[in-house]
Amino acid sequence: MPIFLQRCFLKKKKNLTFLLLQIPQWCAEFCLSVQFRHGMVVCTQIHSQQAVDLALRVADEMDVNVGHEVGYSIPLEKCCASETVLRFCTDNMLLREMMSDPLLERYGVVIVDQAHQRTVAADILLGLLKNITLLRPELRVVVMSAVEPTPKQLTHLSGSEVPVMRIETQGAGEVVYTSSGGNYFCSALRLVLEIHHSEEWGDVVVFLVTTQEIDLAHDILCHEGRSLPPHLGELVPIVMHPGQPGSLPETERARRVILTSSPNEDFFWAVRSIRFVIDAGLEKRWVFNPRIRANSAVIQPISAGQAESRKQLTGPDGKCFCLYPNDRQLPAEVRPHIVESDIASTVLFLKRMDISGMGHCHFIDRPDPEGLMQALEELDYLAALDNDGNLSEMGIIMSEFPLEPQMAKTVLASCEFDCVSEVVIIAAMLTVPSCFIDPPGELKAEANRSHMKFQHPEGDHFTLINIYKAFKQHQQDPYSNEEKWCQDFFLSHTALLMADALHAELTDTLKRIELPISVPAFGSRSNTLNVKTALLAGFFMQVARDVDGSGNYFILTNKHVAQIHPLSGYGAKSPKRGLPEWVLFHEHSFSEDNCLRTVTHITPEEFIQMTPQHFFHNLPPSESKDILQNLFHHAARRCREEKRPSQEERQQEQTSERCVLQ
Repeated sequence: MPIFLQRCFLKKKKNLTFLLLQIPQWCAEFCLSVQFRHGMVVCTQIHSQQAVDLALRVADEMDVNVGHEVGYSIPLEKCCASETVLRFCTDNMLLREMMSDPLLERYGVVIVDQAHQRTVAADILLGLLKNITLLRPELRVVVMSAVEPTPKQLTHLSGSEVPVMRIETQGAGEVVYTSSGGNYFCSALRLVLEIHHSEEWGDVVVFLVTTQEIDLAHDILCHEGRSLPPHLGELVPIVMHPGQPGSLPETERARRVILTSSPNEDFFWAVRSIRFVIDAGLEKRWVFNPRIRANSAVIQPISAGQAESRKQLTGPDGKCFCLYPNDRQLPAEVRPHIVESDIASTVLFLKRMDISGMGHCHFIDRPDPEGLMQALEELDYLAALDNDGNLSEMGIIMSEFPLEPQMAKTVLASCEFDCVSEVVIIAAMLTVPSCFIDPPGELKAEANRSHMKFQHPEGDHFTLINIYKAFKQHQQDPYSNEEKWCQDFFLSHTALLMADALHAELTDTLKRIELPISVPAFGSRSNTLNVKTALLAGFFMQVARDVDGSGNYFILTNKHVAQIHPLSGYGAKSPKRGLPEWVLFHEHSFSEDNCLRTVTHITPEEFIQMTPQHFFHNLPPSESKDILQNLFHHAARRCREEKRPSQEERQQEQTSERCVLQ
């Protein structure tokens, strides 16, 4: 047993029950054996739902109630108590906990699962744990990986040979390589139907690439399933998007076809009914470009480790169809997210941890230097850093919020401009997944009409306030069915519940740090202006101008031209509505459709009022910048004139001076 309690990597194969249910319990028994002298056990997961599911299953095995000896904590939900000895949580939650407990003194064992996914949070956690283990040699760290760890990972925590324990199985079943001729989507659906006609027992997992492919495959299989002979049984396609794993519905005499994409491989280790895997061998990754401050979608081959994990899902009696040739050279390992992500939030967190200089955090792979400089520059523009590069008072308060730095700055600005109630709603709605449901086919037009009923003339940010307030009104009405209301208006009930929970958390944070919360004033002209001003305080880097009056918006920071997304209140679904010249936007989906999402009309005067001068001067030259420059000079001249004393005032000053001299 002690080998599990030292710093080790575990090669995870088929038996998820053994790994994820037994090992945390063994660690808890170890802590119990020393009477929890060094603390309790925490086990991190990437996805919230996995943390909850594991806590429920472990509590059941230990014959205790979840929330007592075994618990979990995930964003917006906490189910644990003072007597909790084994807690499951997301890696992000453990990082936030380190802001108040930097040495994790509550814990004797830290289990980091799914390390092979190389998420930003997991890599930062492992980097900080290296420092902690030097200061707390009694702390035990267990790292679990589904693929063979690299030498760099093995030597990371201790700098020497790390004990490794591998859990081997009988291996994968039959593997069939087949060329899809470039059309893996059609090949995958054809294989699903062929498997179903073979009448062999077992569920199917299909690894596609994009969410659009997953949704389209679901619709096609639903349509095809209606014409299948009854004796074959029902074909039940199930959509499982990355980051949103949930429980699979139980079915009788039916074959489940689970449609998913990377990085969802880990979720299926516990699904024993899987017998067939269809693997496109590709994945979609978002790569942040610091020069244009936008993410680009990149389709690339999966790693050799991912391919092997997918083959193992079938067990020894199943079959994996690889829709690529056997001789294809796959990357040896997953590319770490920290080298291709926007790390502004990460840098803010590390600064909060009093890490001066990135060399003090022991990264397995260091962030991209250009991305790091961009992150530091953004925090400087947001006044989160002082002249020495350390966190300013503003930055310290910003780090208290579970928000991106720009949104955190917006919330703080709302305290100054007396519009906290409205801005907190916007922050919550934009942080959780989109509440808009965009159905395919004939329902799309009906959904657009439903969404237009909430449109606000000032822009999409205000539309989100309308939606949230309408949802709360129906939620508080005892005679209203809020879930049916969401369904009728093509809104996501789950997303709105998440927004409501985050709204409550943000409000509690404001009260805890004793910041003022304004009385709601939504709808008044002054409140509208204040909300826009607060938004510009955080998002002045995301402003664009319609250069030709036809909807071609020039983005000031990177000189790219984009269009407003059709689902926006200013988009194609509202053709009678005029297009504003200047807009503030929340997101630029650069590589998908080159559209600006969540757009609100602003004026150039409002922009120059809230923009830091050093940011404005660093904008690349353009006609739009010249317009703003003229406005800036005009405003400065007017300000000087207002401050310049009149001739009568100058005479009074001279008289006063003479009197003083006498």
